[in-house]
Amino acid sequence: MLTLCITPYRDGIWRWTGDRYATADDGSRIEPYRHPMVEHLAVDDGRRCLIVVRERVADRPVCDPSVRHITAAAYDEAHAALADWPADYVAVETIRDEPTRVAAGPCRTTPLYLAHDAVSLYGSWDMADLRSHARQINVREAARLLLYRPRYSHDTLFEGIHRLTERSTAHFGGHLYLRYPEPALHTGPHELAPGADVLGAFVQALDDALDLRPLDAPRTVFHLTGGFDSGTAATRAAQRHPGQLNTAALLISGPGRAQQVRRRKAMRAAVPFGARDDVVDAAVEVPLQPGCARVRGEPVSPYEEPLHRPFTVVATRIAEHGAHTVVTGLGGDEMVALSQAEHPHRASGRMEDADGLPWIGHRVGEVADFSDVGIAPPAPVNSMTLLSLETTAPVLLRAGLWPLHPFADPHMVALGEALPIDWRALKQLQRRQLASLGVSHDFVWPAERESFAEVVATALITHGKPLLHQMLRTGSPLFDTGLIDPDGLARGIQELEHGRYQERRDSQLIEVIHLHQAATAFL
Repeated sequence: MLTLCITPYRDGIWRWTGDRYATADDGSRIEPYRHPMVEHLAVDDGRRCLIVVRERVADRPVCDPSVRHITAAAYDEAHAALADWPADYVAVETIRDEPTRVAAGPCRTTPLYLAHDAVSLYGSWDMADLRSHARQINVREAARLLLYRPRYSHDTLFEGIHRLTERSTAHFGGHLYLRYPEPALHTGPHELAPGADVLGAFVQALDDALDLRPLDAPRTVFHLTGGFDSGTAATRAAQRHPGQLNTAALLISGPGRAQQVRRRKAMRAAVPFGARDDVVDAAVEVPLQPGCARVRGEPVSPYEEPLHRPFTVVATRIAEHGAHTVVTGLGGDEMVALSQAEHPHRASGRMEDADGLPWIGHRVGEVADFSDVGIAPPAPVNSMTLLSLETTAPVLLRAGLWPLHPFADPHMVALGEALPIDWRALKQLQRRQLASLGVSHDFVWPAERESFAEVVATALITHGKPLLHQMLRTGSPLFDTGLIDPDGLARGIQELEHGRYQERRDSQLIEVIHLHQAATAFL
């Protein structure tokens, strides 16, 4: 939600210039993302200056962005009030003769990446802005990604670029120190009171999550994929804003395509949506095609949307039609996830899972056991949800769209944790809410899997093979670090050449391509 460049230990006076906060003497600047859902404010007590960029909340006038000069006591009160802000924020504090501090709130919507040189701290929601600070591949983080075992932490794929995680604080005075917060406390399932209205509580929590922000219905689009989470959020919102909310989606391919089309049509017919439905065929705007930003060699973060090309196309189309906000169903899976005690299962991303991946290099095995070193403590929102939000945000922000994720609201998360297993297993909560619309069995219990697996397969077979061959010809930083074995990769490509595509194995080649493209562009 901002970009910044700050040189600490200077006595520069911060001023609002109309599009950024800046100091005249040292060139320090903080540039908020300009959007109707974002506001910013600043206070100064003569020694300290606090600049806050945050999501707006409903029923409050937009803050005056000018720097207000206040007493030290009023400054302390303003600083303490940050903890009560219910939406996303980033706070930057500069103090005379002390290191600069940058802190993030618990309700993260957009990422903030940080880097520094000998004198200044740099930050941006777009990792590409920091590419000159990428020094080398972070082998431990690369191994996590190649094994599909992502971890939420200050690490990124590149040494020299860091992620500011939720509630973390960055201190910079020539050296960068990142401090994690205390772990967030969580509860387990509760026994329901007799006659408990679970669906009523769910709908109220969903309403509250959406009502928290100043939703401009005619300029808001709901991602209506056909899935339970986006479907639940969108249909409930359409009931409350009849005829005003437009929708958008990516069409999948494979056996679930016809079902997705049918179910989306049923959802839009069940409640009064707006007239516009922007649909992009992911089988046409397939990932990894020559027009894809990653393939063109642009510095696209490895954490950005894996299906980068089709998501960029749909985001652009939504913005062209006048929307400025997009609501998703992200976080719905984690909200009703079963614990290991409730549903024992083997964690994915173990080194044993790499036995069938011939391209995995020796360095992955050497660092795999250290995957959990340095990760963030438990957050109010599931770490996988936070990573998903980071994945989605940059594509939307570049199109001028602000993302909203009601299932990532901490109160929604707390409700999910409290529910008994029979409301969470098989997404019973979302299914029962959708069933209350009086729709068909197919709507609530689809027979086919709806996923992008077939789109990924097409992308790898048609466009991925040439990219992998080029990687073998020209070399890769992933080879140089021992993360990818070129001989094993050649064997993997042979399987694709002979049409022996196996989803569980070969789909992971798309991550190899993404990491190679990112490493090549950044390094």
